Amino acid sequence: MTEPLEGAEPDQQAPTGYWHALTHPTRRGWMLIVAAGTTLVLLGVALLLPVPFVKLAPGPTFNVIGQVDGKDVIQISGTETFPTTGNLDMVTVLESGGPRGGLTFVDAIASWLDPNDAVVPRELIFPDDETGEDVQRRQAVSFSTSQSDAIAAALTYLDRPVNSSIVVTTVYSDSPSEGVLEPTDEILKVDGVVIDDPAQVSEAIRSKPIGTTFTFTIERDGTEQDVQVTSAANPDDPSVPVIGIGVGVFYEADFPIDFTLEDVGGPSAGLMFATGIIDKLTPEDLTQGEYIAGTGTIAPDGTVGPIGGIRQKLAGAAHNGATLFLMPVDHCEEAAGHIPDGLTVVPVSTLTEGIETIRAYTAGQPVAACPVPVS
Repeated sequence: MTEPLEGAEPDQQAPTGYWHALTHPTRRGWMLIVAAGTTLVLLGVALLLPVPFVKLAPGPTFNVIGQVDGKDVIQISGTETFPTTGNLDMVTVLESGGPRGGLTFVDAIASWLDPNDAVVPRELIFPDDETGEDVQRRQAVSFSTSQSDAIAAALTYLDRPVNSSIVVTTVYSDSPSEGVLEPTDEILKVDGVVIDDPAQVSEAIRSKPIGTTFTFTIERDGTEQDVQVTSAANPDDPSVPVIGIGVGVFYEADFPIDFTLEDVGGPSAGLMFATGIIDKLTPEDLTQGEYIAGTGTIAPDGTVGPIGGIRQKLAGAAHNGATLFLMPVDHCEEAAGHIPDGLTVVPVSTLTEGIETIRAYTAGQPVAACPVPVS
């Protein structure tokens, strides 16, 4: 039996057992406590460190025939427009992780448990050498291109004139063109030769030795000017001269068509932009007050192409009240088992099919929805 300490009351006896080991640790005990504490700290840090994955979650939706922050999403002037009702929503996907921000282990686990989210390896979406600025620039260019192509597709559908020009679509970092040319610069001539096809630009650059200085006649902000760019060796093939730009065709109407959305990127709003332009330029009330959403790239001839994040876009559309969803034909299999209740999903391959589907739906006629998989 342990005797009370001299001069101590019975309730102040020396502690024994586990309590004594905790309050009076030996040197070995101290080592164990420090090791355990260090392990907990390292575990906590590890849970908060970025992981090489990207989270895809349903993003906000935008009614392309409505307003955002008090502005029409599609602004058309200089020609007759008509009232619209209902919704034609473009849908988005929120990306977390990758070059623009780290996705933590905790975030990844939470997303794996959410049926509306997806977590995919980073390299499936972003190249290893792509920076956050590169991603933002690429997304902005593709968003602008989708708007231009939507104008061409809508006007072609309406049998109205389409104007085209050759423009700089992107300027690559650390290239000869950085700081000289800018995205949306219209390329009028290269060394005095009129440019009417994007291929002419690359042909002109490759026809001369590396180190050749070219004079580009461009139009920027309504002003024509000449700028000089000297070619350099292609990092991937030192025998090929490059100046570090992308070139494409930009389409316009005879009247102003502007898009006011900000901080949105990617090409997948093309189908809904084209549909919205048609709705505004025709007396027919296309939606008849219905809530319709959709996604898909658009080509100038009206062809609808595939996109990413279809499951997240379906969830976002249904959450915001859509009852009809248009999507590219490529995605029926991917969407199977992930179509929310109350949402009719119709695959389309062209803008014309999309318009016809909306008309049939609002008239109460059957539409060609994605087949329900047999379990």
